[in-house]
Amino acid sequence: MSNRIFTEKEIKLLSANKYVKSVSAKGITYTEDFKHIFIAENEKGKLPRVIFEECRFDIDIIGMPRVSSSGKRWRANYRENGVSGLDTRNENSGRPSERELSMEEKYARLEAQNNLLKAENELLKKIRFGRKEDEKVVLPPFQKYRLIHSVIEKYQLKHMVSYLCDISGVSRSGYYNYFSQKSHEQRKRKDEQDEEVKAIILKAFHFKNRKKGARQIKMTLAGQFKVVYNLKRIRRIMKKYDIICPIRKANPYRQMMKATMEHRVVPNLLNRQFKQRIPVKVLLTDITYLSFGKGLRAYLSAVKDSSTGEILAYHVSDRMTLELATVTLKKLKKNRNFTCAKDAFIHSDQGVHYTSPIFQKAVKKLGLRQSMSRRGNCWDNAPQELFFGHLKDEASIKTCTSLDEVKKEIKQYMIYYNYYRYQWNLKKMTPVQYRDHLLTAA
Repeated sequence: MSNRIFTEKEIKLLSANKYVKSVSAKGITYTEDFKHIFIAENEKGKLPRVIFEECRFDIDIIGMPRVSSSGKRWRANYRENGVSGLDTRNENSGRPSERELSMEEKYARLEAQNNLLKAENELLKKIRFGRKEDEKVVLPPFQKYRLIHSVIEKYQLKHMVSYLCDISGVSRSGYYNYFSQKSHEQRKRKDEQDEEVKAIILKAFHFKNRKKGARQIKMTLAGQFKVVYNLKRIRRIMKKYDIICPIRKANPYRQMMKATMEHRVVPNLLNRQFKQRIPVKVLLTDITYLSFGKGLRAYLSAVKDSSTGEILAYHVSDRMTLELATVTLKKLKKNRNFTCAKDAFIHSDQGVHYTSPIFQKAVKKLGLRQSMSRRGNCWDNAPQELFFGHLKDEASIKTCTSLDEVKKEIKQYMIYYNYYRYQWNLKKMTPVQYRDHLLTAA
């Protein structure tokens, strides 16, 4: 279940859906009709995300953890009890309603909550040290258990266990189990075993003075040390003790795509028909890196009109995240020259940014269809690749010393490229002049 809290605006939007019975800041109660629809459609093979979206739920507001947990719970209830298992939870539970708290009890709870938040902030400061400012940190349950325990011991709040567990998003039974004698002994034995495994893994990691990843470690252990460990175990130990291979780190977005199986590749609608002589009919998009300063790197996402060569939108960032592509679409929408032609579409490669359901949803909102190059075929998006090549040759990126300088240089180059850079293949016009020429001729 997600720990995300809904805002008042989000609660109003969710309440307007006919399949919602009630909404609070922490959860949603769905109607029995929606649960029946979900089970019926899910058995036909539809993904939970698709079912929710077809019933006009905004996944960005609800969040995939809530969608997944709800679907899992409903399927389990349906298997065990049939249709009757889909009745609203706690409707006839017979539990008495909670009594009204006194002012003293409310004050005590607030004070306990503040003390817990202070302790949590101190821990987050230590964890964030050395990381990027906007990197999100999520505390695992065991760290939350320790925080709650430290606050309870320091301020003598033994009667606040349930309340502090509730606001931290962990279970009370999990808290008590974590601090039981049996669990303590089990953790101690496990830590001792992990230390032994760590020592063996480090031997393979440093074998022949060549650092290795988990798969190389597994093979080295088997080939050189006659030790066989499960690959998952090796990765868990490496993560626990920060044993990091600096070579060819795993792409988190590709891992996410494989895990969710919700990223979709779409057909190639373009088929290299780049010059269709209709402005804003075929849009090309891609991402490239820009090296600057002393070993620094920025990333540029751009949308180009294939017919006119005009750059309609772009975004520069120091991180290659999904937002790099989605923010570019938002800027495209704000461009006053962006008016879709009939059957317009946007073409890209099969990168995880463009196969993401979030990006594909944003494309649909713009009224565009989507097209993708064939796997590993850069020629299917040649004009965009050509533009990036000219930019790197003509713009003074390498002399920049900060990201702000890179953004300033890119902005100046985009103005030059669209308005002042004449192109032989555009009848010796600039992209903007050629766009106006095509509109006049039409």
